[in-house]
Amino acid sequence: MRSILLVTLLGLLQTAGFGGTPVFHSELIFPPQNIHNHSSSIVETRDGDLLVCWYHGSGERTADDVKILGSRRHPGQTNWESPFVMADVPGFPDTNPAMVISPANKLFIFWANIVANQWGTALLRMKTSTDFEQASGPPRWNWQEVILLKPLNFEEGFVQKAAGLLPLVKKHPEFRKEIEEAICSAGNKFQRRIGWMPRIHPLILPSGRMLVPLYSDVFSVSVIAISDDLGKTWSCSEPLLGIGNVQPSLVLKKNGTIAAFMRDNGPGLKIQYSESTDQGVHWSKVRYLNIPNPGSSVDVVALKNGHWVMVCNNTTDGRNRLAVFLSENEGQSWPWMRYLENVKKGVGGYSYPSVIQARDGSIHVTYSWSERGKGQSIKHAQFNEDWIRKGN
Repeated sequence: MRSILLVTLLGLLQTAGFGGTPVFHSELIFPPQNIHNHSSSIVETRDGDLLVCWYHGSGERTADDVKILGSRRHPGQTNWESPFVMADVPGFPDTNPAMVISPANKLFIFWANIVANQWGTALLRMKTSTDFEQASGPPRWNWQEVILLKPLNFEEGFVQKAAGLLPLVKKHPEFRKEIEEAICSAGNKFQRRIGWMPRIHPLILPSGRMLVPLYSDVFSVSVIAISDDLGKTWSCSEPLLGIGNVQPSLVLKKNGTIAAFMRDNGPGLKIQYSESTDQGVHWSKVRYLNIPNPGSSVDVVALKNGHWVMVCNNTTDGRNRLAVFLSENEGQSWPWMRYLENVKKGVGGYSYPSVIQARDGSIHVTYSWSERGKGQSIKHAQFNEDWIRKGN
């Protein structure tokens, strides 16, 4: 019995990345299809199931058949369940799902419902379930609503700060034009209250506050939806304002500061970064990190041992490389890196990662997968810290 316990403990420690043999395996959640499958989100249920969702259809915002699909995998199994519908507003595109499970074991899914086939017409929607751990099929939803937001100090703050960005893009007339148009749109009450879309996991703080990271393609900035009663009522942060900083991934530091890592839709071609010291309401000046970004989503998660894992396309052109970074000092440096995917440009595309750490310590990533001549799918990878370290 003592030997069995020792072997079991050793195996758990190795899986968690505390020294030992690298662990890695990956698989497609469903066979490649000649239809769009993109922007996944993964969670682990209390009983150890992996639940994944993504959007699926003949296009993105312009295709009215787009819906949110999902799949689950039970512990100890290698096969994923046949995809099922998670959310669908008939006749309107449903995109960009993001899930989280609360400490009270309630599942939340947020997504963007596109009203008029333009990103700027997105409605932020939410569904919840307390009955999602069944043997098969989708969660049984017990509540859904549209979330309407009033971004804090947006008209005044955005106009003032955005005007200060114009000199920084004088060599990039296309971005200057975008900023000028966004400044004009900021005066329109309807435009600044609609079009906010999710992408990355919400973050639930120790206080119970839920933070849902959002972004707008009209203003090309980010905000945070805030709820102190787990989705009953909502307020909104001030804008995180840089040059094209979107799709924030939120991570809580040990000192209570919240870090936001963002995709770069501007000319910088580097991951953008900001911090909040008041639980997500106000944010520091957005700055660039020295990590390339081609205009593609990035996700960062804090592990149980305090280390951070980041998954991103570390290129300035294309999504043909998908890298995993590891930090032991809360993102001050990222000395370890290993590729999940690395092919020549034009051969394949791998993007929009969703990252979690499971209860057994293993790291799970799902991401959009496409390869020339094969089609599109969502891929799942599972590994430990030792696998990342061996990449250097």
